[in-house]
Amino acid sequence: METLNIFIRSIFIDNMVFAYFFGMCSYIAVSKSVKTANGLGLAVIFVMTVTVILNWLFNEYILKPGALGWLNPDWAVGGAHTVDLSFLSFIVFIAVIAAFTQIVEMVVEKFAPALYNQLGIFLPLIAVNCAIMGASLFMQERAYDSVVKATGFGLGSGIGWWLAIVMMAAIRERLEYSEIPAPLRGPGITFIITGLMGVAFMTFLGISL
Repeated sequence: METLNIFIRSIFIDNMVFAYFFGMCSYIAVSKSVKTANGLGLAVIFVMTVTVILNWLFNEYILKPGALGWLNPDWAVGGAHTVDLSFLSFIVFIAVIAAFTQIVEMVVEKFAPALYNQLGIFLPLIAVNCAIMGASLFMQERAYDSVVKATGFGLGSGIGWWLAIVMMAAIRERLEYSEIPAPLRGPGITFIITGLMGVAFMTFLGISL
């Protein structure tokens, strides 16, 4: 039940875009058509879910204070020589994210070349998408005590980001037929709509599981 709660909250309440405004660069640039937004969103779901899982394992068994106790009891918390490698978290997390982004890029280029060409530079830029890194850092900060909870959080966060960009893409496609004042066209109206959608998503704060 707690894992389901984490999953639902990460989609609607702790949404990476509407609650924390993470990953806005790709969100604004790629949300011009539903097709490309959907492709990038699915790639983000995959990368975010897998990297949160892997980074949880690295954090649990290598990085956090005393995590290396499984190798040597003296290195555990309270041991004679407690080892704390948490200062390496940023480097390890970024390396894991970059590696999986490269894998996704190669797979998309191989099996969906049209989508690869449409996404352009934004596909490899998943590696520096702050929503991906933010998910791993939130996972570490919240100290989930099982890989199942970490998986629920990573998957939910990815789906939340996908939901946000696809919704925005659908709205922007309709805006092509609307009369928008020249100063607000493009990113301007997109930021305004994002703010309104963020306010709308605040209604989910009442969810209780």
